[in-house]
Amino acid sequence: MASWGVTFSAEGGPGASVADPDSTASRAHVYRGHIFHVAGAPTVQQAHDHLVSLPAGALVTSTTGTIAWVGEFEALPAEFAALPVSRAGFIVPGFVDTHVHFPQTYTTDAYGGGQLLEWLETCIFPAEAELADAAFAAQVARDFTRARINAGTTSALVFGSAFAHAQDSLFEETRRAGLRVVSGRGIQTVGSPAAQALLTSEADALRLAEEEIARWHAVDTGDPTTALLQVALVPRFSLSVTPETLAGLGALYERVRDDGVYFHSHLNENNRPITGEIDAVKAVYGVDTYLDTYDGLFLPGSTRGGSSLLGRRSILAHAVHCTDAELARLAATGSSIAHCPTSQQFLGSGTMPWLRTIAAGVTVAIGTDVGAGDEWLVSRVLNDAYKTHLSEPGDDGVAIDPAALLFTGTLAGARALDMEARYGNFDLGKDADFLLIDPEEWPPLSRVLEHGIRSPAADSAGQADAPTPAEQTLFALLMGLREPAITGVYVQGRRVQAPAAD
Repeated sequence: MASWGVTFSAEGGPGASVADPDSTASRAHVYRGHIFHVAGAPTVQQAHDHLVSLPAGALVTSTTGTIAWVGEFEALPAEFAALPVSRAGFIVPGFVDTHVHFPQTYTTDAYGGGQLLEWLETCIFPAEAELADAAFAAQVARDFTRARINAGTTSALVFGSAFAHAQDSLFEETRRAGLRVVSGRGIQTVGSPAAQALLTSEADALRLAEEEIARWHAVDTGDPTTALLQVALVPRFSLSVTPETLAGLGALYERVRDDGVYFHSHLNENNRPITGEIDAVKAVYGVDTYLDTYDGLFLPGSTRGGSSLLGRRSILAHAVHCTDAELARLAATGSSIAHCPTSQQFLGSGTMPWLRTIAAGVTVAIGTDVGAGDEWLVSRVLNDAYKTHLSEPGDDGVAIDPAALLFTGTLAGARALDMEARYGNFDLGKDADFLLIDPEEWPPLSRVLEHGIRSPAADSAGQADAPTPAEQTLFALLMGLREPAITGVYVQGRRVQAPAAD
């Protein structure tokens, strides 16, 4: 019978003493378990060759919350022998969610009677308007933070609320818990009657964005390369703003880009003819491509009207229907894509072409897109990604390998957020952001891992491309994982704390 349970014990050797793993007094610790991570700095196509699997592994965290050592437990260096030891079934890097909507926390599975634009009108604008109530916004922030912890999302790019007090609650709860966040208030300067409560003037849109940057960007460390709390400029999408707004945001971004501020919005999500998002953007702006509006080319004929918002800290959600030229421009500017297969199915938006998109050289990370997405757990969205892309027609269909899936949910997210030097895998010196997983807390997962079929190693089977037992185990773990099995969530070596229940 497999024993996956998490225990806290002094197994280190002479002088070792039991330590509370939740203590922030000292983060020096040894965690034992089956370790999976994608090491180094590969592309998604190279992830398979960079997969590390240590069935009897050990992860050592330092007093400063960084990765001090990783390897087989039996090879643990003597200098760590006296540290307290904790056991887990599996240890993986913390999940990174590159697109999730804070004000849509309670709006998953909302029936809107249509695709994207109808759903916004029917469900989302009215729901987001409710956060005008400060007490309600604080409640949403607590539940949003709790959901992130339950799902093991250590870092997230969060599409924020239109209301400054709601954003304050989000940042405060995130800081209290010890998670990472990049967020910005949702900017809307034009919209339908259903969106009126979310709109501001052009001047107020820029003023509120500047105030949020001053109040929250890197406030915890003063350095965007080390901060847990960071800010983004976040227009909802091109249809929610005007050329004047985009010009103002471009000018503002020019001033704050070097301070590490992010840009985040939606791109090419829905291509329903005439009444869909993409055609509407082209008609309203008179541009050649949707991406032009974010690239400073938002005047008729794709004429330059301001500074580009693209760059290495720019992440565009969806990118389902990009042209080859748009993908090339995203790659050239170092911009990234937040891929959201779960929500794309929910809204009938189509399928981002996996092979064509990654071949363009764009970083593709995963996004839950709560609330059009109804899964908080990144691995559940990776599950949808696998099924979706396997079902692409003809030669476009691909079975994404387990290492590429893990990469997309961890290291690719860190890369998209320009924080790959800090987290995303267990390379030495990086911050110790990781999850402890106890399969016995979710019996269906435990049974699959214990009794599922594992093929012989590829070399012994004589098949160079045959999956290894490690790959099959990782695949089963990602496909079958559920929140109850995530028993520990750590950022910089500290166990994060969920907000108290209301």
